[in-house]
Amino acid sequence: MLRPSIYAENLWDEFFDDAFFSPLRTAAYASNNSAAEMMRTDVKEHDSDYEITMNLPGIAKENVKAELKDGYLTIAATSDSHNDQKDENGRYIRRERYSGSFSRSFYVGEDVKQEDIKARFENGTLILTVPKAVQQPAVEENHYIAIE
Repeated sequence: MLRPSIYAENLWDEFFDDAFFSPLRTAAYASNNSAAEMMRTDVKEHDSDYEITMNLPGIAKENVKAELKDGYLTIAATSDSHNDQKDENGRYIRRERYSGSFSRSFYVGEDVKQEDIKARFENGTLILTVPKAVQQPAVEENHYIAIE
């Protein structure tokens, strides 16, 4: 039943998810629709750090970049896919290509250094460990008044 939610991220995605439109979907539409599924992120807080887990299905490790600049951690990923189908004579019946790039940024603080962030990539999941900014207790300075 077609009942768009007021809080939906994209009304048209819900509209075209109706069973009536399913024969009209192509692999290209499915690839574009899955762009919304890319880079789903969970952030867990631990005592001394944050663990950022980001889903990057179908993305190769070499197509993922992480950069720390001005206190912002930016993760960027690119994806290229080709779907070529030929008949028995080698002529194309269908040829589809999809190329896209995605990025997410998180403010981690000015005090975090690049060498403090640990990253690993396992089975299409990027796991980053970002240390928490350590609150340094403010040292009270004594301001003495000169006595003459």
